[in-house]
Amino acid sequence: MAIVVAVVLVVGTGAWLFVGRGGSTATGTGVVTGPVAMDEPLPSIEGRSLSGEDLSTDRLLGKVGVLNVWATWCGPCRREQPGLQRIAKDYGARVGFMGINYEDDRIAAARWANDEFGVSYPSLYDPSGRTASQLGYPYLPDTYVVDRSGMIRWAIQGETNEQELRGLIDQLLAEPPPSA
Repeated sequence: MAIVVAVVLVVGTGAWLFVGRGGSTATGTGVVTGPVAMDEPLPSIEGRSLSGEDLSTDRLLGKVGVLNVWATWCGPCRREQPGLQRIAKDYGARVGFMGINYEDDRIAAARWANDEFGVSYPSLYDPSGRTASQLGYPYLPDTYVVDRSGMIRWAIQGETNEQELRGLIDQLLAEPPPSA
């Protein structure tokens, strides 16, 4: 009986963390909240966009960039998307935006991005999750803020908000461009 109770508690706690935090974990580790400072090169990730065109993270090089990993079935992704779209619109060409759609059906993902949220920036289609795994974070959503030299400076594991993301973007925009 004690074993059954222990299993129920462990499974229940895991389910609460998954649903309550909105995270998806591939490794089963805990959720880190808030931005995590990094200094790692943005991997060159390429593939097909939701619309079937070639797309690469190289499009973020030379400007401040935001890379967001999302899925249609992810509640926090749904909550943060309107804010991401507002930020992308407000910053315009000064900041590059790109998404990676994680483990979705292409039609559902395109409908979510185009019809439901009117996302103005492209997303890679990643039905297997292999593309997003190159970034090393096993949660959804994940947001990476990249400086002009192509270095990931911040990773936000889990849901972000407009104030938090704008603050990180503004920090990087205030830095002088890298010398040639």
